[in-house]
Amino acid sequence: MNRKGFIAIYEDDDLIRQLLERWLGEAGYSVRPVAGEPPCLVIADTPSPRGAQSRIERLQAEYAAPILVLSGRFRRGLAGSAEAARRLGVKKVLPKPFTRKELLSAVDEMLEGAE
Repeated sequence: MNRKGFIAIYEDDDLIRQLLERWLGEAGYSVRPVAGEPPCLVIADTPSPRGAQSRIERLQAEYAAPILVLSGRFRRGLAGSAEAARRLGVKKVLPKPFTRKELLSAVDEMLEGAE
């Protein structure tokens, strides 16, 4: 089995979470926790950038992995996303809606050099 690592997903919408799990699974990632295996990445949805900080702080306290934040409230475009990531203290944000290609590209970028 070709496994690239475990990715923890925090998404409240069941349909979106299932879609993320499918896309990541098809790309070779595990989305189900394996005993003793820490995640290589955490993907977390936030309803708004304002409410994101407390969720991010909890996840940073729990995991040593980088966090990719998703939200329908982020502006599209490199400058808006980069500024939001800087304010939130994460490496990257991904505005919703996004394509499979955009998600996998963001995941690859986040994990580049982490192995």
